[in-house]
Amino acid sequence: MGSEAAAAAAAIPEWASKPCIMGIDEAGRGPVLGPMVYGCLYCARSYQNTLATLSFADSKTLKEEKREELFESLKENDSIGWAVDVIDPRELSAKMLKKNKINLNEISHDSAMGLIDRVLNMGVLLTEVYIDTVGDAGKYEAKLSKVFPSVKFVVAKKADSLYPVVSGASIVAKVTRDQALRDWVLDETAENMHRNFGSGYPGDPQTKSWLSDHKHSIFGFPTLVRFSWGTCTTYFKDGVEVLWESDKDEDGGSNNQNGKRQLKLSNVGFTTSKMRSEEIESSGKGRSRFFQARKLEHLAYF
Repeated sequence: MGSEAAAAAAAIPEWASKPCIMGIDEAGRGPVLGPMVYGCLYCARSYQNTLATLSFADSKTLKEEKREELFESLKENDSIGWAVDVIDPRELSAKMLKKNKINLNEISHDSAMGLIDRVLNMGVLLTEVYIDTVGDAGKYEAKLSKVFPSVKFVVAKKADSLYPVVSGASIVAKVTRDQALRDWVLDETAENMHRNFGSGYPGDPQTKSWLSDHKHSIFGFPTLVRFSWGTCTTYFKDGVEVLWESDKDEDGGSNNQNGKRQLKLSNVGFTTSKMRSEEIESSGKGRSRFFQARKLEHLAYF
């Protein structure tokens, strides 16, 4: 056993070597702003009845102050363990817009399985996992059982309101996301930027106003924004068209007499044609990943 693994094994509590249960839930799946957070909470199966008395509930039904109070109490509880996976908005957009696209359900599944794997690798004896479904519950349960055959899975709609262990995970995820948004440092330095972005949900008038105020006709949105969301396309009907040239086509041949081809990028990375989008994404070989991710290139003139 390596030194890191030995340290992790030494750090886990005694109860973790007995049969344990885990709950998993997410926060921030729907918003156009900020990260999506997956959280888990786990404890000994023998602690299950006590867990039900700790006033955990679906985080969406609790006021912010109550959620934070419960989160602090569970962090101080030696009979409970928890972990989070914070998925950056840039990662969400990059995965959903890449040539071999990864949809939000797959990203969610991967995050949940990553948490299970992390806790198992710590040495916790997980025997049961309760999780709020993403997509078809039966297919999701079968997928999880195939990857973790020694664990019993219960996948259900509204699991956060049915199982206290999932309610606790919901609080972990929601409070972590709220804190991430409060502490978010905007990378961009444009004038008149502000943080009054509301809830981050597409239907929130304050969020809509913030998106409108912070759009850029060339550079798009600040990195807080999930630019893969369909909500974003409506803000760039009058966006600048960006053109770049690729030295060779994908087969290695030239496309015109200069050995170059010209591609048009409409709406700063938001294309309406699937074929055009895939063509654009495959044409930027050798360019910086920063510019590839944002579909940007140097302009000699307007």
